[in-house]
Formats: sequence, C-alpha cells, structure tokens
Amino acid sequence: KKLGSPTGRFANATLVRLAEYLSAGYKRGVRPVRDWRQSTIVAIDLMVYSILNVDEKNQVLTTYVWYRQQWVDEFLVWNPEDFDDVKQVSIPTANIWVPDILINEFVDVGKSPDIPYVYVGNKGLVRNYKPIQVVTACSLNIYNFPFDVQNCSLTFQSWLHTINDINISLMRTPEEVRVDKSVFMNQGEWELLHILSKYKSFSIDENDHYAEMKFHVVIRRRPLFYTVNLLLPSIFLMVMDIVGFFLPPDSGERVSFKITLLLGYSVFLIIVSDTLPATAIGTPLIGVYFVVCMALLVISLTETVLIVRLVHKQDLQPRVPEWVKYLVLERATAFLCIRNKQKLCNILSGGSDPQHFMENNASMIRCSHRGCEGIKNVERGLGMTLPTRDGIPVLDNILLEISSIRQFLDRRDECRAIAREWLQVGYVLDVLLFRVYLVAMLAYSITLGAL
Repeated sequence: KKLGSPTGRFANATLVRLAEYLSAGYKRGVRPVRDWRQSTIVAIDLMVYSILNVDEKNQVLTTYVWYRQQWVDEFLVWNPEDFDDVKQVSIPTANIWVPDILINEFVDVGKSPDIPYVYVGNKGLVRNYKPIQVVTACSLNIYNFPFDVQNCSLTFQSWLHTINDINISLMRTPEEVRVDKSVFMNQGEWELLHILSKYKSFSIDENDHYAEMKFHVVIRRRPLFYTVNLLLPSIFLMVMDIVGFFLPPDSGERVSFKITLLLGYSVFLIIVSDTLPATAIGTPLIGVYFVVCMALLVISLTETVLIVRLVHKQDLQPRVPEWVKYLVLERATAFLCIRNKQKLCNILSGGSDPQHFMENNASMIRCSHRGCEGIKNVERGLGMTLPTRDGIPVLDNILLEISSIRQFLDRRDECRAIAREWLQVGYVLDVLLFRVYLVAMLAYSITLGAL
C-alpha cells in the first residue's frame, strides 16, 4: 500500500493523507535542518494596527500589532503531484517546530487571540501570522507634552538559540516597513509617524553571538484636545490679568479683580492636575508653564497692593520726598514718554491745580484780613464800640471762628495736595511696573515657544 494513503472514511481525503505524510516520523523538538551547521533563517515583519494606551507614569506602551514570521522547515516538503496538486496546507502549530523568538521589552501578557495554525508550503516554507497585543516597557519623554513625539522599540530575538542556530531577517525592505501605514487605525490620540527597523548581532560573554531585529515605533500625540482644554483657558486668564492693569491705580476694584483671577487660576490647576502626566523622572514643560503663570499672577497682585497702598489717602501721610519726585516724576516720566503729568494728575484726582488752589486760599486769607482791618477802622471813626459778650467783642469771636475754618481748609488742601502727589507717583510707578510685567511675560512666552 502506498505511503500516506489512509483507509476507511478518509480514503479519498487528500489533506488527511498529506497530514499523515508530514507527521510521520516528524520530531518537533528538533531544529528542522538536515545539516546541523546550517542556521535557520527566520524572516519577520511588523505592522502596527493600533496604539491602545500610553502610560507615562509606569512607562508602559500598549500596542496591537500584526506580527508575521516565516522560515523553511526541511522536513515538511512534499511533491504536489502526489497529493492532487496541493501546494500549501494549514497544520496545528503545536505539531511542528517553532522558533523561540520573543520581544525583549515584554512586561505583561496582553489579551492576544490564539491562532493555533500555520501555513506550510510544499517546499517547506512555514508562515506563522498572528495579531499580538504587546505590553512593553518604553522610555517615555513627556517634557514636550502635549506636543511630544515618542520613540518606543520592539526587539525581536531568540531567547536561547545563538546566531549559528537561528538568524533573523526582514521579510520586506526597511523602506517598505518604514512607510507602511495601511492597517493603522488613525482615529485615536496618537498618530503613527513611521517604523524604523535595524538588525544587530550582539554577544553577552564574547563567545556566543545572538541575532536581533529592533523595530522603532515612532508616534506623535495629537495636541488639539489639550490645547483647547489646557492652554487656551490659561492664556485667557493671563490676558485678563493684563487687562486688569487698565483699572485706575487708586481703585480698590483692581485688587478684587486680581484676587478673583488668582482664585480662578487655582481652581483651573486643580481641574487639570489629573490631565497632566505624572512621572518620577521629570515634569512636563506645560506644568512649569502653569506654575510660572501662577507666580506671575501673584506678582501682579502684589504690585497692585503696593500701588493701592501708595496712593491711599491718609491725613498723616508725609510729603513725597524730593528724590522720589526727581526720579519718578521727572526721569521716569521722560523715560516712559508720559506727557502733561500735571494735567493727568488733575484728571485722576478730580480736583484743580494745587498751586492754583493755594493761591485762591491765600487771596481769601488776604481778603479776610483786609475785611477785619476795615471793620476796626470803621469802629474807630464812628467813635462807637460794637456789642460784646462776656467782655469779649462778638467780632473777635467771629474772627476766631473764621481763622479756625481757614486753618482747617488749609490743612485739608495740603492733605489733598499730598494725596495728589502720591497718586501721581503711584500712577507713574504703575505704568513702569506694567511695562516691565509685559516685557517679562513676552520674554517668557518667546522662551516657552522656543523650548
């Protein structure tokens, strides 16, 4: 009876005859070569199907890939003419020899489907194609989050066999592997840029050499979601902080406005704290950006408090020192191109010119003195005495009251003049600090954009 010709119900089953022919005397624990000095070349290929998860905290990348490998089994060869021109057949993977090629970066077993069959050609070419959920360790650099590009490697090598037994090669050219995105799902957070492949032979103890094929999966994060939800609200709050400088420096509303902004930014940081990636090896640049923005808001509030305290009107407030007048009202106004500072001071204070005010008071005082002297001359010319009360002439009481009122008005006008001077100093300092604040924020924005 011919070898490979079953009897009974499988008498006319070509595939059954072929399976029995291939399994007869096959040793799946032995490397399938006739000459032991010849190495088995395993050609592999990799296509990324999806990026499932990127865990920045644990430095783990989870991908779903289509993995293909093929090799020549010299013991699985047949003549197609003997088996109804069957040139390939699928047989169980457990029945044949399979190379022990693993991924070095494996850190966990993924939920990969079990594919129990391989295709075998009549010339001994074995094709083992299967999808794999790969959970690998990856050194993730989150410094440029959310504009980051990650480069994670998948290294395939035989865990036991040296290069004399198992060698690795690519099924396709490196350029075809690099640009192939035909099966990638392009709807998630991450975008596949390219896949780089590199062959390497290495030795651990300088005696046995191993072959490895390393695939570099380069992916880029889509930043639109984070730009809308993280960057834009922060930019809007900082713009409102700049707008708050246009409130009058002697207005208490500016302090309340900036305190409200600071509280709003604090709540915003609490909300986005869960969105920012957290690692033990570094902080993303956007986290530094938020901290510096918070510091700028605190500095702006401090500047506002100092200016409001400077221009606050108090009766016991001393006069502006001469060196302050020279540096602030003369040099600083010329440097900041502030014109008509006296007129500006009058507009801010809502009053008249202090010098003009003092001249009016002086004329009133002179008028009151001339009036008093005239009344006394009239009294002497008429030879009569005006009525008195308790020995004190009524006119003396009136003059005393008028003198007290005049002194009160003089003190009030002097306090107002001092307050107007401090208001003018505060306004000039406010303009100076505002421009310094703008320059610092502009320099910070340019530096951040460059980084």
